Amino acid sequence: MARYDFDLITIGAGSGGVRACRIAAGHGARVAVVEERYLGGTCVNVGCIPKKILVYASEFGAAFEEAAGFGWTVAPDHFDWGRLIANKNREIERLNGVYGELLTGSGVRIIDGRATLIDAHTVTVGEQRLSAEYLLIATGSWPVVPPIPGAEHAITSNEAFFLNGLPKSVILVGGGYIATEFAGIFHGLGVQVTQLYRGALFLRGFDHDVRAFLADEMRKRGIDLRFDTDVVAIERTGDGVRATLSNGSTLCAATIMYATGRAPNTRGMGLVEAGVKLDAEGGVVVDPYSCSSQPNIYAVGDCTNRVMLTPVAIAEGQAVAETLFNHKPTAVDYAIVPSAVFSQPSIGAVGLTEEEARTRLGEIDVYKSNFRPLRHTISGRDERAFMKLVVDRKTDRVAGCHMVGADAGEIIQGFAVALRCKATKADFDATIAVHPTAAEEFVTMRKKA
Repeated sequence: MARYDFDLITIGAGSGGVRACRIAAGHGARVAVVEERYLGGTCVNVGCIPKKILVYASEFGAAFEEAAGFGWTVAPDHFDWGRLIANKNREIERLNGVYGELLTGSGVRIIDGRATLIDAHTVTVGEQRLSAEYLLIATGSWPVVPPIPGAEHAITSNEAFFLNGLPKSVILVGGGYIATEFAGIFHGLGVQVTQLYRGALFLRGFDHDVRAFLADEMRKRGIDLRFDTDVVAIERTGDGVRATLSNGSTLCAATIMYATGRAPNTRGMGLVEAGVKLDAEGGVVVDPYSCSSQPNIYAVGDCTNRVMLTPVAIAEGQAVAETLFNHKPTAVDYAIVPSAVFSQPSIGAVGLTEEEARTRLGEIDVYKSNFRPLRHTISGRDERAFMKLVVDRKTDRVAGCHMVGADAGEIIQGFAVALRCKATKADFDATIAVHPTAAEEFVTMRKKA
């Protein structure tokens, strides 16, 4: 008779948890996953997927305007927010079903409800009491709104995906990728947007040149960016909200949205009582193999407060399953993690920023290209693209690749492979370009900045 009900119980059916369950079951493990909200986690339901759908929707207005330069007469008549959200919801429901089929098809038992740890091997879900040799925490993260007066009047990205109507104006508070992406979404749909960030320049962690270039491009589009500015209080007004700013002024809008960070979603589930160490923000502290301070409890994804990106969570989930059930100890390599910000224009980046490279590598060479894409020489739009390579002077290896411009995320994926393969600047120079494209700039830059 088996000592435990399952070999693995995963708490959280997001990207990382689902991947771990499926791989573990494929290796013969008896697996259950507990989910209290919706299959697919943040990414599928209130993150990557619905956000990208909204980004697509917001780009059509500009495309209609640009079409005139290419001989088209296109006059946008009316944008229907309700129809967009209904179509988005339909797609998310379809994906929820796909995730369910993937799990059950792999032999994973899905348990609806909230899991609470009783000890290192046991959880309760409602009236059920279940045990497993290993527990995997994959509960993701949750938006954080600072406790200022009137904070209850603000929405977060969670609510933004389900607004009953499109506001005429919005204050976006935050300088990360979520705030910046929603600034582009709302603006592209005709909303008056003001984005506030308490620091000197948004998108901390990205290359400085990239951040400054994007700020210029967003301002050219008409987005009101205000740095070194924060909100100290919010009041409800008859037709929206009034925000009191850190400089003493006030700002009114129909809606105020906070995107000031996400915290690991780990509180109140019995982790500490089960011997699991958490960091100051509630993240599960793990070793390189995603094992917590309790030897049989693992954690992956946003709840570990490492790299909050869906593909990283997936890689971590697979690594845990390989480690535990395939006799193949696997740790995720975080050295080359590409990322994209679906701002307008978008950002793509992989490897070290110039600032990081100077600190870690010492002597470096930097190459930059700032140009007007061919499309906009005809469309008439005043938009430019920016590309940058950071090279280790000692080895000639390309240490960082950065871009601001159309399809930056699509373009940077291929260059992530190149950096992973330790490509040198000489390799880039020897690569024949695809012409005419924006991406060819990466293999034609010769002059050091």
